[in-house]
Amino acid sequence: MKRTSLSLSIVLSFVLPSMAYAEHSHDVEELEKVTVSGQAIQPFPQESAGLHLEALKSKRAQSSDTASLLKGIPGVSLYGAGGIASLPVIHGLADDRLRIKVDGMDLISACANHMNPPLSYIAPNNVSELKVYTGITPVSAGGDSIGGTIVAKSKQPEFAKDADSVLSKGEIGAFYRSNGDARGANLSTTLATENFSLNYTGSTSKANNYDAADSFKAAGPAASDRGWLDGDEVGSTAYETRNHALNLGFKLDNHLLQVKLAHQNIPYQGFPNQRMDMTENRSNSINFIYNGLFDWGALETSLYREKTHHKMDFGDDKQFLYQTGMAPPAYGMPMETEGDNRGFSTKVEINANERDLYRIGADIQQYRLDDYWEASGGMMMSPNTFININNGQRDRYGVFAEWEANWNSKWTTLAGIRHETVKMDADTVQGYNATNYDPTAFNNADKSKTDNNIDITLMGRFTPSDNARYEFGYAQKTRSPNLYERYAWSTNGMAIRMVNLAGDGNGYVGNVDLDPEVAHTISFTADWHDAEQQDWNITFTPYISYVDDFIDAGRCSGQTGMMAVCTASNLSTTDDFVYLQYDNVSAKLYGADLSLAKHLYHDDKMGHLSGQAVFSYVRGKNRDTGDNLYNIMPLNATFTLQHAKGAWHNTAEWQVVAAKDRVSSERNEQETSGYGLLNLRTSYQWKQARVDFGIENVLDKAYSEPLSGAYTGQGMTMSGSGVPWGVTVPGMGRSFYTAVSYSF
Repeated sequence: MKRTSLSLSIVLSFVLPSMAYAEHSHDVEELEKVTVSGQAIQPFPQESAGLHLEALKSKRAQSSDTASLLKGIPGVSLYGAGGIASLPVIHGLADDRLRIKVDGMDLISACANHMNPPLSYIAPNNVSELKVYTGITPVSAGGDSIGGTIVAKSKQPEFAKDADSVLSKGEIGAFYRSNGDARGANLSTTLATENFSLNYTGSTSKANNYDAADSFKAAGPAASDRGWLDGDEVGSTAYETRNHALNLGFKLDNHLLQVKLAHQNIPYQGFPNQRMDMTENRSNSINFIYNGLFDWGALETSLYREKTHHKMDFGDDKQFLYQTGMAPPAYGMPMETEGDNRGFSTKVEINANERDLYRIGADIQQYRLDDYWEASGGMMMSPNTFININNGQRDRYGVFAEWEANWNSKWTTLAGIRHETVKMDADTVQGYNATNYDPTAFNNADKSKTDNNIDITLMGRFTPSDNARYEFGYAQKTRSPNLYERYAWSTNGMAIRMVNLAGDGNGYVGNVDLDPEVAHTISFTADWHDAEQQDWNITFTPYISYVDDFIDAGRCSGQTGMMAVCTASNLSTTDDFVYLQYDNVSAKLYGADLSLAKHLYHDDKMGHLSGQAVFSYVRGKNRDTGDNLYNIMPLNATFTLQHAKGAWHNTAEWQVVAAKDRVSSERNEQETSGYGLLNLRTSYQWKQARVDFGIENVLDKAYSEPLSGAYTGQGMTMSGSGVPWGVTVPGMGRSFYTAVSYSF
């Protein structure tokens, strides 16, 4: 049998046969039935488990945040941010430490607060393929990252079955969630012939501030036109977003060319753990994708350009000064960012023989960033435009080679090497004025940097029987700093608070002399299951990573004077926000994931009952200081009971999270209490219609997610009044949701 490289659209480790749902049959191309004997080839390395098509549709109904689709995958958690912009975390590593590809594009957050992360550029209802590499990542899927890889793809083109047919189909849907009064709608339509396909997908969603289960602060001020926020209202959590995508597909035999156009408009999005809010985000992208199958293997190529115009200011719940009889009227602090991202990638898979599969490829990315803040009145913010990053440049040139060998029915190996050159630079900058902002040292520094980075992956898989599979490996992975880590320059108290990639309320200044992070990771996975892989499954993955030149942050000092913040007192404070500078340290992260799945009961009358459990644990240490790394998820587990009968699918979920008491003292990170949440969900699919209904946080439990960050959601966020230090962003109280969709 000829060996073929397989890719999973949605990871299927926990898919249960009886949970398949009925889909409406359309006039689409049907493939000739082929019977294949022999054992199925597993993807290598195996992508993380946790999602199947039914779960994906249910998750779309629960949230408008695409990153939330990853909830429940072992080893994956989320940094708190805006309502549609949370950041995935894999084994304690987040944000730019992960490689996140959206339709083949390596997107970059164009914001000093990373308010527009890559997954925020694709709407949940447009995601049709989601892969997550949480363990050792092959070099063909990695690059410029030290954590795992997330690959999200939008809907693929569909074509009519023959030259005499025309395919026309579509889906329309809407949702409502009670907490925050969230509502939205989506539409997808397709018109296709045998060789040409045109698809449009659009969506919109909008929400007000959500409420916590209980008061977590005193009622307090918002902006003058909003009055006061109740004690349980979580300020700066409202949002509105609109997404449009057009996909043109051209098919000829085994060749497929796609042209994908996407536009996003976010009129506003509040951020409860940042001092600013997003007041506009506009993005446009064009992406050419070619996939071809040949006798010798496959070719995949992507050529893209994406431009972002991003604005921040104080939203409805925040302000610079509170309007009273003793102070001037409130005024804003407009901040703008323009990002220009161009890239090209290609990957060739060569089936040399029944044993050997080779992958070779290249990546090129050229990124430009301008971050500037217009003068807005007052002696602190005039008369000049503050230039935070001027013509920031970050260019990547990467090549890789990978060899996968299927030695026999028991042994498979994977070896790969990647080299990347990362070139960075920035032009001279200026402050609002020379009195309070002095860029001389930065402007005189050598800002041109070139990093030569090496990634190595060595993996093996041993399958001794039909009931067990073991994967083990080592990886060296390298990431160069991002533009803000290297080039954010000002230590002025106001300006330094504007640069925060962590959501902890602190202020950060860059470091031109940062070295790339180099992670050495060892991972092992044991997968036990029944012979047919239909009844039960246990997967256990321990791992450890040592990171040289990990980019952490230390408190800045040495300044004096009225406007100085990097002072001696900044070194000693334990009960306030602090000011830090990025620096290289030695770090260690280790932990384990455990997942279990079991068929519990099945008959024609009662339907099918199954259970799942997922446990994750990770620790992160700064080996130089002994401090804990910031925002490390404590021990957590999710227990799920699923029932299916015909068109009905019901789920009871219990999320349990331990207290977070290992925190970063350098950042004055806040501890959080342990909690448990009960969620109930049901769905029904009848012919072309589907209805979802659920209750999140059924018991209305008051809690704060461990990675939610510091609450800075209201009041005078710059001066501290209305920003109660020591309060974390609370989770959402009880919420009812429903979603309906109709296929035509």
